[in-house]
Amino acid sequence: MSEPIRNKKLDMTAPTPQNTPSNNAPISSHAQQPGVASIKEEDLDRVAAASIFAQNPKLVSMIQGKLGSLVGKSSGYIEALPAPVRRRVAGLKGVQKEHTKLEGEFQEEVLQLEKKYFAKFTPLYEKRAKIINGATEPTEEEVKAGEAEDEEDDDEDEAGAKSSAPSDGAANENVSGIPEFWLSAMKNQISLAELITDRDEIALKSLTDIRMEYLEQPGFRLIFEFAPNEFFSNKAITKTYFYQEESGYGGDFIYDHAEGDKIDWLPNQDLTVKIESKKQRNKSTQLKRQRFVVFANYILDTKQTRVVKKTVPTDSFFNFFNPPSAPKDDDDDADASSDIEERLELDYQLGEDIKEKLIPRAVDWFTGEALRYEELDDELEEGDFEDEDDEEEDDLSDDRDEDDESEDEDDGSKPKQEAAECKQS
Repeated sequence: MSEPIRNKKLDMTAPTPQNTPSNNAPISSHAQQPGVASIKEEDLDRVAAASIFAQNPKLVSMIQGKLGSLVGKSSGYIEALPAPVRRRVAGLKGVQKEHTKLEGEFQEEVLQLEKKYFAKFTPLYEKRAKIINGATEPTEEEVKAGEAEDEEDDDEDEAGAKSSAPSDGAANENVSGIPEFWLSAMKNQISLAELITDRDEIALKSLTDIRMEYLEQPGFRLIFEFAPNEFFSNKAITKTYFYQEESGYGGDFIYDHAEGDKIDWLPNQDLTVKIESKKQRNKSTQLKRQRFVVFANYILDTKQTRVVKKTVPTDSFFNFFNPPSAPKDDDDDADASSDIEERLELDYQLGEDIKEKLIPRAVDWFTGEALRYEELDDELEEGDFEDEDDEEEDDLSDDRDEDDESEDEDDGSKPKQEAAECKQS
């Protein structure tokens, strides 16, 4: 649906003979040998080169800037083509322009189709929220449908879990809804679980629903609803993801930025910061400020000290609602820009995971069943077909070994055959 983050628009083109010549440029016979003969490429090993770059970050930044400025520059290949060929290339670009226009229309229709079915999903999400929060009970038909699905997944692990599950007792009859539903679901979603701290869990127990809605412009909003709690006064905290107005290559929407609500923390309950205490001695230079008390031949130092408390940021899931800002074009710190880009990428991916995975299949994340499909996807992404290649390589190595053994046997028999041939001659 959307492309990765692209906050900076680069004039980049795909590798073609225009910017990637197939042959190196010829060197004229009149070209002179470089004058610096004392520096040879083979004399600089990788360690020395890495040391040079490590000591000169500005040099690295300058080189990257120079190389970046060469991307997409014409090599003169297209300009050197005959006029009829250049005309045909221009015609192909016109055809491609029509294709790009259709891709944009396709993505727009896909978005409208998503919105159409999202309107059909919404009543189901509302009913789910009522069941979770104890406002209503599922119907007998819904319970039977869910139990039938469980029976289909009757593997040994689930069967053992069911047999060992405690029966409903009197102590459990007064439980309303499904306690800590969203907290459990989020902790099973790996990318979200990494953000949740022990302090966050207490606040997230009051999470009653997670919803999303589409914007009129390309983008979406995540809505986290909370019951009254001891940490903040917000009844809902939202985060909105915006896409750029212009479509990307292939007609996909391009992520632009995100905005989160301000959390109204109650006094001394901000989970995104922690308080560090540090003792400081009075360093006043006034004469005789320090006092001494003599007692039993001991000198006791009663110099005044004070405890300084400092508020510093700390890890928390609720930092999710304070997304990073995109680096500015005039930012010369390449490392800082790279770090921000990574944080932006992670922030966007978290929003996509909540929108595309957690909200549509919340009950599967609560029970942990979604993890099986998640692990399967990870295995496929890691390259599940490499094993076959390895087996083929093993077969080839076995064949080579067999060939080598047969050659050895043939070598042992060849002298006798050659000797026999010599007798015949």
